[in-house]
Amino acid sequence: MRKSRLSKPKQAKLIEFFVVGATARSTAEILDINKNTVALYFHKLRLLIYQNNQQELEFSGEVEIDESYFGGIRKGKRGRGAAGKVPVFGLLKRGGKVYTQIIENAKTSTLLPIIKEKIKPDSVVYTNNFRSYSALDVSGFKHYRINHSKLFADKHNHINGIENFWNQAKRYMRKFNGIDKKYFSLFLKKCEWRFNTWGPRALLIDLKRTLKELF
Repeated sequence: MRKSRLSKPKQAKLIEFFVVGATARSTAEILDINKNTVALYFHKLRLLIYQNNQQELEFSGEVEIDESYFGGIRKGKRGRGAAGKVPVFGLLKRGGKVYTQIIENAKTSTLLPIIKEKIKPDSVVYTNNFRSYSALDVSGFKHYRINHSKLFADKHNHINGIENFWNQAKRYMRKFNGIDKKYFSLFLKKCEWRFNTWGPRALLIDLKRTLKELF
């Protein structure tokens, strides 16, 4: 990026378009820049965000956890076990930040170590009724389940926050008409960054500050 032949004003415009979530194709057309050049620039920005958002977050208080599935074949089975989907595990502190991690599967043996690493003991943990969370009933957490086959919220017992993040992330990614799996982690971390750094102005300030520190 430091060696880019693009002028400083055009690079500034690219950063602004990136922050508001424009596609490389639309940005290239509006700014009259080669689409491949824009795509490469956007890729480097996503890589920068990924490298600077490997958060050492530790959650406490009230925490919602959930797993979700991205991409894959639309027809047939959806959710757990659907063909070609990428499983992602997420933790969200109510009133705070979200953390996501791509996982191999949603088994207890996969999820529990992440939960114990990221969430402080004695925290209040909210989940759905998925069997992999049963181990939390005998762990060092106060565990509440919501059975989505009956209702989606029971006063404070819900996982609406993390589900809202999943909805936002999937809606954002749909704009790109399919994301190569090898780049999925970069798009996921950008969604996490957008959620945790609320508002376009704050995102722009944060990204410019990161670029200034590096270059």
